[in-house]
Amino acid sequence: MSHFLLFWLMFKFKILVNKCICIILFYTYKLKHKLFGGIMKKIFAVIALFFAFVSTSAVAKNDYSCDKKFIFFPGGPEGGPFGTIVYNGAVAAAEHTGCDVDYYWSQWNSEIMIKQFKEAVALQPDGIAIYGFPGDAAMRPIIQEAREMGIVITTMNTPLPDLEAEYKTEGFGYAGADLFDAGFNLGKKAVEVCGLQAGDKAFIWGLASMPNRGERTKGAIAGVEAAGVEVVYQEIPDNVNSDASQGTPMYVATYSANPDIKMAITDHGGLTASLPTYMKAAGHGTEEVCGAGFDLSAPIVDGINSGYIDVVIDQQPFIQGYMPIVQLFLSTKYGMAGLAMDTGAAFVTADNVGAVAPLAAVQIR
Repeated sequence: MSHFLLFWLMFKFKILVNKCICIILFYTYKLKHKLFGGIMKKIFAVIALFFAFVSTSAVAKNDYSCDKKFIFFPGGPEGGPFGTIVYNGAVAAAEHTGCDVDYYWSQWNSEIMIKQFKEAVALQPDGIAIYGFPGDAAMRPIIQEAREMGIVITTMNTPLPDLEAEYKTEGFGYAGADLFDAGFNLGKKAVEVCGLQAGDKAFIWGLASMPNRGERTKGAIAGVEAAGVEVVYQEIPDNVNSDASQGTPMYVATYSANPDIKMAITDHGGLTASLPTYMKAAGHGTEEVCGAGFDLSAPIVDGINSGYIDVVIDQQPFIQGYMPIVQLFLSTKYGMAGLAMDTGAAFVTADNVGAVAPLAAVQIR
């Protein structure tokens, strides 16, 4: 009996010990799990915070704001059909980049532009966007002074090829057409659209005497003469260059002296827009003379729709205003080199004018 009792007591003790061990293991597991889980939660929270900080820092370190001051030359006169579209492009770019831009109108006059350019450099802005029609020689000393002062210069509409090559790595770019090619292509296209034959006569009114800018007029003459068409050429005088409405007497006199002229090409956006006025003053209807020229604007669209203007080449002046501001921003902010963009390639006739007329009405095309 005593052996049985001893055996029973030992059995119960073993069960009790096992229970104690299980209880100890259970609570030890829970305690470890609790501690481990808390630590892991803290570790994961730290990791998440770290990556959030790194991600935020990566975005924040790239500063795309613009705290620069630029001066932009839309051309002129203020409110003119071409210069206004260039101006609108620059205004849009200034809004998109946030850059501060002032605007100088120069009446398409080289002397006025050079004077204003000197004044602009004296103000020491971060960058200046300007037309190149005064030519490399006239612009060189002013641009050299500007570069010595750290001012970035870029051009539009009319290139300064020598200066662009010299300062390209310092942000000197160009937004505009390849002038000779644009002129040649329009001359060739106008002969085709107007149905001229070898031996016919065409009037070209342009700016062949101007350095660089004159290349477009020379291209138009070459394109027309390549078809065997005789060219009657007249240089646009300064007063007409600044105010196209003053060109009517000269146009009428040219046709009075050459009544067999079958086509007129005007190498000037304002003069092209005035072709209907000139033709009516000369007693021409829509069939007597075929009209061609450069650029696109609301008055030119009206001239195409009325039949007085048959074909124009659109050099997209809005882009010529927009891209120089972007160029100046990229160069002054990040030190990027000059960009070159050919903006002139599209012909507009009565067949496709409807597609661009709404944009021309709001002075974007």
